[in-house]
Amino acid sequence: MRKLKNSELDRLSTDAFKKANKTPLIIVLDNVRSLNNIGSVFRTSDAFLVEKIYLCGITATPPHKDIHKTALGSTETVDWEYAQDTLALIERLKNSDIKIISVEQAENAMMLNDFEPERNTTYAIVFGHEVKGVSQEVVNASHQVLEIPQFGTKHSLNISVSCGIVVWDLFTKLTLES
Repeated sequence: MRKLKNSELDRLSTDAFKKANKTPLIIVLDNVRSLNNIGSVFRTSDAFLVEKIYLCGITATPPHKDIHKTALGSTETVDWEYAQDTLALIERLKNSDIKIISVEQAENAMMLNDFEPERNTTYAIVFGHEVKGVSQEVVNASHQVLEIPQFGTKHSLNISVSCGIVVWDLFTKLTLES
């Protein structure tokens, strides 16, 4: 078995990415402080054709060398926007018929593996601060809360890992299991 060279991967150009049909997912980062996590979320969003990323509150915005280090150019492909107030953004998205899902450990949260997304629905997936998580007011405003099942001794996953797991899961359910 031979590893493929980058030139053999048949990746989209930036222009082709911009024109491609997107997965009906929007990522909302609620006060994420780590620049490396932000960059990783961009890279994951590029990989799975996410519609847009909203960077909220204290979440830093491109251009920044530490975001760029992990984003590897995906800040140029994935549409993004800064919003100061996460809750105001959530209300705006809800008014556009976008379903809001917070990824958090909460009462009555649905386990990710049990969630079946609806076709022809756009979802905004909210990921929160590395220590405090998604703010309670945003959880309250969400249509639903999803939790990633965990079986070890730790209580949480890194936000970039959580984003990768959730986006991959929803991508497969929305596009590969047709």
